[in-house]
Amino acid sequence: MSPSRSVPTLLVDLGGTNVRFGVADTSRERPLLADSIRRYRVAEHDSLVATARQYLDETGLTVKRAIVAAAGRIVDGETVKVTNNPWAISAHQTAEALGLEHVHLVNDFAAQSMAVTLLHGDDLVDVGTVPRPVVGAEDEQTFAIVGPGTGLGVGGLLVRGGHCSVLQTEGGHAGFAAHTPEDIAILDYLNHKYGRVSNERLICGQGLVNLYDAICHMVGAQPADLKPEDITARAKADSCPLCTRTVETFAGIFGSVAGDLVLTLGAWDGVYLTGGLIPVLLPWLERGRFRERFEAKGRFRDIMEKVPTQAIMNPEPGLLGGAALAVLDSGRPLLPRRESSHATA
Repeated sequence: MSPSRSVPTLLVDLGGTNVRFGVADTSRERPLLADSIRRYRVAEHDSLVATARQYLDETGLTVKRAIVAAAGRIVDGETVKVTNNPWAISAHQTAEALGLEHVHLVNDFAAQSMAVTLLHGDDLVDVGTVPRPVVGAEDEQTFAIVGPGTGLGVGGLLVRGGHCSVLQTEGGHAGFAAHTPEDIAILDYLNHKYGRVSNERLICGQGLVNLYDAICHMVGAQPADLKPEDITARAKADSCPLCTRTVETFAGIFGSVAGDLVLTLGAWDGVYLTGGLIPVLLPWLERGRFRERFEAKGRFRDIMEKVPTQAIMNPEPGLLGGAALAVLDSGRPLLPRRESSHATA
């Protein structure tokens, strides 16, 4: 390991509204330093560089490298234009301005997928009764990661011979497959409104609003002007039957989408649910409709019943994933070494 790579690494989780900073010490078993985490509003700062300087001044921390997880498509590993964010990011220019040896740009959902390798017991809640998997317990494992938030992130985590890699996808934009009469009515309503209907039209924050509007249309009710947080709050208070039906329908369709993802990726080892909506919607995910639709895959039901699903409750999966990438960049393995099955006693 080179001396420069053992120096703490600056971690950045950059979204459209907020930017989060933290530092990873790759020599530690839990590399993300919890007391280093800070959050800033993008609208209140001019650039990533200016905000990073403020963060380093406020914390007094020293770093030589950085990993920036950004909500956008990384071009040639060098630049990214973040969705709903005015900052344009260049890895080279950022490194030069901050006096860093290297800046590693990654997609934010790639980072969240890598976070799975550093999750501990309290970071997860089981959805269903299938035993929780152990990442790295087998030579070959494939996991799916799916996350509703502002949009719908979809990715895969591949474990092969003790090494981890991320499969980056745009699976949230795959077409919505209707299965029930209610699904078909929802699809018909949204098709007239948007044309093509992707999974992201339903499984994200705005998707809650789209589902609520569609359900109101189906029952002949006039929809109120509600935000996603209004719908979940009224459902939690049991004060609006249409809002309750909306979150229940969301949970069912989310289960169907997650199950389709398992079939597509061959993610028989498990699915991790992440994103800002998961803690809010967890009670409805746990009540059964998610697993019911997740497992309802015809001839594959017996197999799907054995696939575990877990909700990620750690509030900083982007920074945690950045810390996992920092460990890899340092030359250290993320997963414990497994004894060969052919070893002799």
